[in-house]
Amino acid sequence: MELTNQKKADLLEIVIILALFFLIVVIYVPVAIWEDEKYYEEQSRYRMQNVYDIESFYSRLTGEYNLNFLEAMTLVNSARDSTIADSLFLGEQNIKLFDKNFTVDIDESFGFEYDTTFGVKSFRKDTVNDTTVQIVIFAEDLGREDTSFIRKKNLSTYIDSENFIGVIKEEPLERVEAIEYYKTYIPDSVNYFCPLTKDAYVLEISDDGTELTVSSPIDEPIIESHYLIFSFKATNHGVIKGGRKSWN
Repeated sequence: MELTNQKKADLLEIVIILALFFLIVVIYVPVAIWEDEKYYEEQSRYRMQNVYDIESFYSRLTGEYNLNFLEAMTLVNSARDSTIADSLFLGEQNIKLFDKNFTVDIDESFGFEYDTTFGVKSFRKDTVNDTTVQIVIFAEDLGREDTSFIRKKNLSTYIDSENFIGVIKEEPLERVEAIEYYKTYIPDSVNYFCPLTKDAYVLEISDDGTELTVSSPIDEPIIESHYLIFSFKATNHGVIKGGRKSWN
C-alpha cells in the first residue's frame, strides 16, 4: 500500500519535529549537566574552605586542632557570640560547652577576622549630608593668598595653621557614598558534609599537630546516567592541606 502525498508530508513533519527535539536535548542537556557538576564542585570546595577556617580559628583559640568538627565549630561560634555580647571578652577566658570547660585565648582582632572570613562582602549606597567650606590660606609656594574647598569636619586642621586667613563661605552638600560591609554568616553543621554524597569531609592532623588536612570524601568517580546517552560525572573535589588548596 503506497503512502499518499498527504501522509508522506505528515510523516516528514513528525520526523522534523522529532529531529528538532533531539537537537534541543543534545544541546541543552549536556549544558545543564555540566552546570550541575560545576555547582557541586564549587559548593563542596566552599564548604571545605569553611571547615578549614573553622578549624584554624579553633586552633587559634585553643592552640590545637580538633577532629570533632561540630565541637570545634560550636566553640568558635560561641567565642564570637561572647565577644559581641561583651567587648571586654578578650584574653584568656573559659567557655563551657557539652559539659566541658574550654580555655580560650581571644585577641582583639578575632571578631573582625571572623566576620570578614565568613561574612559576605557587600556594598550599599548611603546619602550623606555634608558641608563644604571655602577658605583662604597663604600658599607659600605661590607667594600669595589662595582659596580651597574642604569638608567642614576638616576645618580645625587648617585653622591651626599659621597660613590660615579665613572662611569665605559654607555650602551644604548632599552626596551618595558607597559603604563596604559584610553580611553576617554563622557557619553551621551543613558545612561539614559534601553536598553531593552527604558524607562528612575527611579531617587529618599531622603527627606533630601543626598541620590540618581537609579532604573530599569522594574516593571513586560518581557517574549517574541521564536520558540514557548522557552522564553526570563527579570526581574528588580536592584537598586543603596546611592552607594550600589543590584546586589553585
